[in-house]
Amino acid sequence: MLKKVLLLSVSAGEGHMRAAAAIKEEILSRNPQAEVVILDTFRYASPLLEKVVLGTYMEIIKMSPVIYGYLYKQAEKEKPFSGFAKNEFNRIMNRLAAPKLVDFIEKMQPQTILCTHPFPLGILTHLKGQGKCNVPIVAAITDFTVHSFWLFDAVDCYLVAAEPLVNDFAAQGIKNNKVKATGIPIDPKFAVARNKSLLRQQWNLEPDLPAVLIMGGGLGMGPLAEIVKELASSGLPCQMIVVCGRNESLRNKLLKIQPTLTKRLEVHGYINNIEELMVACDLMIGKAGGLTSAEAMASGLPMFITDPIPGQEERNAEFLEQVGAARLVRGHRDLIYQVNEFLSNHSLQRSMVEAARAVGRSRSAEAAVDVLEELVKK
Repeated sequence: MLKKVLLLSVSAGEGHMRAAAAIKEEILSRNPQAEVVILDTFRYASPLLEKVVLGTYMEIIKMSPVIYGYLYKQAEKEKPFSGFAKNEFNRIMNRLAAPKLVDFIEKMQPQTILCTHPFPLGILTHLKGQGKCNVPIVAAITDFTVHSFWLFDAVDCYLVAAEPLVNDFAAQGIKNNKVKATGIPIDPKFAVARNKSLLRQQWNLEPDLPAVLIMGGGLGMGPLAEIVKELASSGLPCQMIVVCGRNESLRNKLLKIQPTLTKRLEVHGYINNIEELMVACDLMIGKAGGLTSAEAMASGLPMFITDPIPGQEERNAEFLEQVGAARLVRGHRDLIYQVNEFLSNHSLQRSMVEAARAVGRSRSAEAAVDVLEELVKK
């Protein structure tokens, strides 16, 4: 039984912290007396590092996604354990963030440490090499891909999104017995069986009209307003429900155009029960963030992916399209074409739903905690 667990993450977007929260909830469901701490690593260990690194990271994604994609792909080409950019980055992080993290670990004395972001993973493996961290280190990768920034020889176990990724690790020099296909950790409530018809009624959706869920993650990113307008004027038989996340500007914009549309449109801001909408709807249009994609797959919800951020979102889109659970959309005209094909082809609908369910892991947090318990027993 787990009694003390440290979860290290970074608040770059929301997915990494949500993955940590899912694991914490599962641990506490098994042992309510457990001490489980989620540490926003940079915010705790080095506010300067948080401001410089995360500030730069978010600005590049927002203002110059092509540049971010180029840097991501260049880092992909580096050798897993000796890339120059990775080593230099970790050297800076260790100098600024390691001292406070060492103090925290010494005071808490966790049985194991799990990271849902690669940045703190580099610090931990450095500390392990110095003999300052002697507990199992686990990495929960929050995308449907393997990137060299996650790869450290000192990591005891990797938790990955799906079985095919185990072989990708082998190609990078990581032994198969160190990689477990648990799924990306998502909230345990995605494993609860739900009645689709009842949920449609609760969310004010017409019972027999295909429902399209449109969302851009917790930050409401992407051309969601344009997607709504295109679908509304397309003549396709569907109703739309948009989740704007924390993007209040988008929510207000959609509420203004809502009365002018001929199609049914429901608009929501940030919500805490997205698992209900993912069951209530028939397809999803939006971005390919790791956590959002994992939640959609666990719900058996086919995805139509628009404007993936170059880098990990492109890799997520490639993986999900390859397994048949998603379609990558190339422009608004292609969106209407692909959605029309989906709505008019029941065989395609069934195959995409089945593919999503096949790769989805609704009990991923449970599987992750099983791995942690096994490691602590050794």
